[in-house]
Amino acid sequence: MTELTAMQRELATRLPHIEMRFSEPMTNHTSFRIGGPVEAMIFPKSREELSEIMSVSALLDCKSAILGAGTNVLAPDDGISGIVICLKDCLSGMELLDDNRIGVMAGVTMTRAAVFAANHGLGGMEFAHGIPGTVGGGVYMNAGAYGGEICQICESVEVMDSKGTIRQVSAADMRFSYRHSALEETGEIVISAIFCLEPKPADEIRAKMKELMGKRSASQPLDMPSAGSAFKRPVGGYAAALIDQAGLKGYSVGGAAISTKHAGFAVNLGDATAEDVKNLLSNVSDIVFEKSGIRLEPEVRIW
Repeated sequence: MTELTAMQRELATRLPHIEMRFSEPMTNHTSFRIGGPVEAMIFPKSREELSEIMSVSALLDCKSAILGAGTNVLAPDDGISGIVICLKDCLSGMELLDDNRIGVMAGVTMTRAAVFAANHGLGGMEFAHGIPGTVGGGVYMNAGAYGGEICQICESVEVMDSKGTIRQVSAADMRFSYRHSALEETGEIVISAIFCLEPKPADEIRAKMKELMGKRSASQPLDMPSAGSAFKRPVGGYAAALIDQAGLKGYSVGGAAISTKHAGFAVNLGDATAEDVKNLLSNVSDIVFEKSGIRLEPEVRIW
């Protein structure tokens, strides 16, 4: 058995009642299926446990990274020193607050939240049904698809800072913009969110979700490991169209490639490393810039 690091021993001593795993492979927690071992991955089941973790992290002077479903993350091949706090399926729970609002915890997937809303006859989250990430990640980056965005339905967000203090933030103070929120500057963690929706017939909502899921299945490489859209939508064009026009569908670096089905997706062909993906994204951005004068920026969060 590998000897524990000093930090691992401290965590085990100070947080014995909280689930954690040492040397946990990031490949098990990212949709890219890429990433080396994490020194300590911790799975809080409540606000109180998360607050404890944040306090201990501060005491040990150890920066914590927050992971949801890992659907928009490229983790390093050589692993991660320190703590990764995984919220998916941990901070879970949803509730109907009134006739048009639901409260959702950060670890709930966007798909589950959309289905919960539909089951209560509330529309407005149909766009989120096929987004594979968690509500926490979706709020943090103002996730969107098919003309819908989190900022259109978000009323307020409950967040926690690095000291474990919780506060409520209004949608206006979240400063939502394209794939961005104020939390990227503050470093606070999403605990839960309140979504304001619109009463609609449940069958109408489900029909719309089925339609959008059909579009996804027909156009996206859902059968291959990826992190969704590889690049942000640039001013003056669409990333997938620009990549396609540059003749880069199927272009590969090592085990990573631009999907032949959808040029906006970078996929793992089976043995891709993080370096393969980073080099692929960099090369594609350079080639597209040479051909179009438009610089593509990664939407994937590179750790």
